[in-house]
Amino acid sequence: CICAQKETERWYGTMLKIGEFSKLSRISIRMLRHYDEAGILKPQSVDSVTGYRFYGEQQLLHACKIQTLRQMGFGVNAIGEILSHYHDIDAQEAYLQAQKEYLLQKQEILKGQLRLLDSTMEWFRKGGINMGYEVTLKTLPKHYVISVRDVIPSYSVEGLLWETLHREMQAQNIPQNQSAMHMTVFYDGEYRESDVDIAVQMTTTSLMNVKLPLRSEELPEVTYAGVVFRGPYEQITQVTMAIANWVAEYGYDWDGNYFMIYHVSPAETENPAEYVTEFCCPVKKKK
Repeated sequence: CICAQKETERWYGTMLKIGEFSKLSRISIRMLRHYDEAGILKPQSVDSVTGYRFYGEQQLLHACKIQTLRQMGFGVNAIGEILSHYHDIDAQEAYLQAQKEYLLQKQEILKGQLRLLDSTMEWFRKGGINMGYEVTLKTLPKHYVISVRDVIPSYSVEGLLWETLHREMQAQNIPQNQSAMHMTVFYDGEYRESDVDIAVQMTTTSLMNVKLPLRSEELPEVTYAGVVFRGPYEQITQVTMAIANWVAEYGYDWDGNYFMIYHVSPAETENPAEYVTEFCCPVKKKK
């Protein structure tokens, strides 16, 4: 074995056993073997008799690149793809930018999960069920709205429709009423993981002459059971439970698509704790 290593060193320079390379590269032996199988960091030499793996010192730089990419959250397959374009600066920047956007999305998801944990713990502390949510029967009179309706990837990207609404209103020279109510209507008959059919709306004083994708509509009076709650949207599950209990207790039936009224929204504050939202479920008295 020693003779084989010396012969290898004669051809490749100073060689390191896998354990030595593991210490210097700060990559476990298990992962080095995995990288070998994946083809992203193969030993410089393998003893044909013993099967021992030997790495060259110059491979430490390559190992450092892999570790850096791993710390950025890239998987093994992605690392192999990136390293195959390592000298293409534009390609490298594209990979890193895509990963940055992915991590930012994950960060928002984690923030939402933390807010949900906080609101759920608060829910438990207050005994669950209604958690102090006050359900009120209200009537929204006949009203006019300007809206944009579309099928979007998920509930979390509702903001895309609001961007479209405001952009089109500006492009079509439609003034925004400062006292307008901002609402979202959910048209799906079920909760959906993707391809969500919703409309974002702003109230107006009358019907307006608009072009698609904008719509101007007159909507009928609606009676609804609603809860005004303060804080992040993750508590909506508890809010709907409170409304469902109220509907059952007072003898009502569901009667249409639920909607939300945004009294204080992300457009006014970046702090979810300051949101003020009204969750509204149209209802009618049981016969």
